Amino acid sequence: MINNLLKNFCLITFALIAPITLPAGGIQKSLNLNKFSNNTNEITLSKNTSLYSSPEIFANKLLVLDIGTTLSVLRNWKVSESEIWVRVELASNRFLDDPNRITKGWIKM
Repeated sequence: MINNLLKNFCLITFALIAPITLPAGGIQKSLNLNKFSNNTNEITLSKNTSLYSSPEIFANKLLVLDIGTTLSVLRNWKVSESEIWVRVELASNRFLDDPNRITKGWIKM
C-alpha cells in the first residue's frame, strides 16, 4: 500500500513539474538565448530596378522597384564575373498586406 502511494506521489509530482521545462511547457527562455540573425544585409535602391522571377535576363519581370526601396538580401548568384544576381525580399507586413503580393525575386547587380 505504501509502495503504491509512493509511486503515485512520484508520478504526479513528475507530471506536474516536468512539463514546465519543456519547450511548450510554459518557461520562456530569455530573448538573448534565441539565435536571431545579426548579419541581415539590406540594400536601398539608387535607381528604378526590375524584379525578376529567376536569375536570367530573359526571365519574367515581376515588377519595377522604385528608387529608395529597401530590400533584404537572401542570397547571391554569380553567373560570371560581370553578371551577379541577388535574391531579395521586399519589406512587408504579413498581416496587413495582400497575401498575393510579390515579396521575393531576383535583381541584377
